[in-house]
Amino acid sequence: MKNKTIILDCTLRDGSYVNAFQFSKKQTYDICKKLELSGVEMIEVGHGMGLGASRINKFKAKESDYDYGNFTNKALKKSKWGMFCIPGIANLDDVKLLKDMGANFIRIGSNVENYKLTEPFIKLAKKLKMKVCSNFMKSYVLSPKDFSKIANIAHNMGSDITYIVDSAGGMIASELQNYFVEIKNINKDIKVGFHGHNNLGFANSNAYEAIKLNFDIVDASIQGFGRSAGNTVLELLVCALKKNKIECKIDHIKILDLSEEILQNFVKSKGIKSIDAVCGMSLFHSSYLPIIEKYSKKYKVDPRLLVYEVSKIEKSDATEKLVKAVTIKLKKNKKSGGWKKIYNHFYINEQSL
Repeated sequence: MKNKTIILDCTLRDGSYVNAFQFSKKQTYDICKKLELSGVEMIEVGHGMGLGASRINKFKAKESDYDYGNFTNKALKKSKWGMFCIPGIANLDDVKLLKDMGANFIRIGSNVENYKLTEPFIKLAKKLKMKVCSNFMKSYVLSPKDFSKIANIAHNMGSDITYIVDSAGGMIASELQNYFVEIKNINKDIKVGFHGHNNLGFANSNAYEAIKLNFDIVDASIQGFGRSAGNTVLELLVCALKKNKIECKIDHIKILDLSEEILQNFVKSKGIKSIDAVCGMSLFHSSYLPIIEKYSKKYKVDPRLLVYEVSKIEKSDATEKLVKAVTIKLKKNKKSGGWKKIYNHFYINEQSL
């Protein structure tokens, strides 16, 4: 089967959440070299939160944006590389720096409802002749039809690829297909990418479905390393494509060798966490878990229940005010005897907690 989809490796970007953004420039150089030798055509590197994120001291990476970019550029001969960018964390000077380092593409991330923030970044990147990907995080907060309208706006701004992003790892293949169909219905010229997380274990099946649907780019990472429950597992996706005789430019043996090397030498598997599974079930983004943890500890409320109840009200922006209000309400329900009813709805046996 012919396959036009490019697999983008994001191990050195999204995977850096697993080792607290501590990939060294040498590790970046070595892994990039081996990814290219394995046949990976697009590689994303740098801080997990993107350009400029090390200016936030508590998230400071081991190396600077410049060093990550410089060592990547030295390592690669054919593969294209780029970095992530979230307007507000990154500024326009960061985009210029990325181009100066020799990057081929930039991925501009925003919550889907904040798409207007991306326009100056898209226009500058296009002026600098970089390929632009619009990554609309938490894509699922909009219906497929409404999301397609935003995708068309991004396309008209100049974006080359619009990404459907399953930030909470709770989408299934049929839902992904609905988003893709609506995008193509509104404008068949829009190129589409997919970035999936694995909270409910569907990241690989969704990525496989995206390739069958002829998405233009699909993301994956070695060992599935990434934020929260991780991403599509690159080496398993490649093996699945090979097994089913779907064209794939990545050498499955070389990528499996690199997978074992990275697992042994750089980061260790963290296993499955119940909170990640609940985030996937509730379509709740893991970036809000510190707030959940704060109030669950303060009021002695199960964090999984808190995630579930907050997400019923708001999936896009779990503010501290909202989380506190929901926690207090849950605490009152416990005192009034309504606690068991809530837990039964949530399918949790209170005695097991």
